[in-house]
Amino acid sequence: MILVTGATGFVGGAVVQRLLLNDDTQCIAVAVRRADQTWPAKVQTHVTGDLEPAYDWSTALSAISAVVHCAARVHVMTDTTAEPLQEFRRVNVQATLNLARQAAAAGVRRFVFVSSIKVNGESTQPGSAFTADDAPAPLDAYGISKMEAEQGLREIALQTGMDVVIIRPPLVYGPGVKANFAAMMRWLRRGVPLPLGDIQNQRSLVALDNLVDLIVTCITQPAAANQTFLVSDGEDVSTTELLRRMGQALGCPARLLPVPASWLKTAAAVVGKADMAQRLCGSLQVDISKTRQLLGWQPPLSLDEGLKKAAMRVNK
Repeated sequence: MILVTGATGFVGGAVVQRLLLNDDTQCIAVAVRRADQTWPAKVQTHVTGDLEPAYDWSTALSAISAVVHCAARVHVMTDTTAEPLQEFRRVNVQATLNLARQAAAAGVRRFVFVSSIKVNGESTQPGSAFTADDAPAPLDAYGISKMEAEQGLREIALQTGMDVVIIRPPLVYGPGVKANFAAMMRWLRRGVPLPLGDIQNQRSLVALDNLVDLIVTCITQPAAANQTFLVSDGEDVSTTELLRRMGQALGCPARLLPVPASWLKTAAAVVGKADMAQRLCGSLQVDISKTRQLLGWQPPLSLDEGLKKAAMRVNK
């Protein structure tokens, strides 16, 4: 039996649906914050509330062979918490390691941890991609907490013999995506002109289906044991090209104004939005050659196919 945490979230929910489709006989357990969703009869539901460092997972871990840990305190653009790093550590580090220790003690064979590319850092130079074996260089509280969770999980693997697999995705998009990605798709659909027609960066993204496919692969693939993997669609694009292809997926040609990136960065800095300008104008590329070679894995969906699936929800 497989336990999926964060099963009502964007990634966790998709993992559960994929597991249900993969094998009608596979029993699945889910850990959720609230009992406000109906699940198929074959899904065992455990209401755990918010992730807590001292939670007793013994009931949820009974007869579990693998854990897919998607639950986390996620990165937020405007964090109002007085001590963000402390709160990220409480949930993403202490609560994660508590679950992993109990999983190992319960005889769980494999623990798949959905981390973040932010462990590697925030940006790359065009043509110079992050790799899975780079030295970590997180810059914000969220990235630091994910790095520390990875470090703790590796120690638990060494101490207990439980396999740990770490997956670091970049921006994940797909049906139901929220935040800036969804906002851009809505603007394109409405025909809003955007000053992003001359951005020469390169960014890696990953379609939700591609990330889920890799997660499911790592549950059973022997070669994944105690490895760290990066994941993407296998095609990097500039912000300008991404918006054009979003428009094609939506059936609404993108109206892009060729404003130089340097102007955008200057204007963004003036209004306190330098981080947003970095995400729009800066590069962040990931090298998935290790994932391809070690696992024999290929992204099932192309970038354009992933955008079309995301656009279907926006167009409804």
